[in-house]
Amino acid sequence: MTPRMGNVNTLIIDDNAHMISIVRSMLLGFGISRTHESRDAVEAFEIARHEPIDLIIVDYQMPLLDGLEFIQMVRRGADMKNPFVPIILLTAHTERSRIMAARHAGVTEICAKPVTARQMWEKLVAGGKNPPALPQAADLLGPGTRRQTPEYTRSPPRALTSSK
Repeated sequence: MTPRMGNVNTLIIDDNAHMISIVRSMLLGFGISRTHESRDAVEAFEIARHEPIDLIIVDYQMPLLDGLEFIQMVRRGADMKNPFVPIILLTAHTERSRIMAARHAGVTEICAKPVTARQMWEKLVAGGKNPPALPQAADLLGPGTRRQTPEYTRSPPRALTSSK
């Protein structure tokens, strides 16, 4: 069953106008035509405070206010309409430390650049189908610990442990 996306009111934030255009085209392909766009995270925060936004797609690296700072403001803003809005972070910086920082800030999903339509669709569906329960604490409002898993330790193949 395909989720209905026609009434989703989306905010796209990226300092690169070309990237905004790419994301907008993807969303149009998914049937999402109600978009607000901003090349400035400070302006975008004002939009998020005053408009009924259902989904935010934000770039990680921007001048003045980066994507993580923006996410933290949305999650912790006392006057936010919806501090639990799903947020998809777009980033070319996929180092583990940055991903964990994004999770800690409260991001819902992460898309690695260059983003594909398939990847964006999967993140949209995942964020809408199972929105994370956002734990609240003094220094955390986000799914951070929900996604943390212990380090995977792989046992040696049986052929190497066999005594024969």
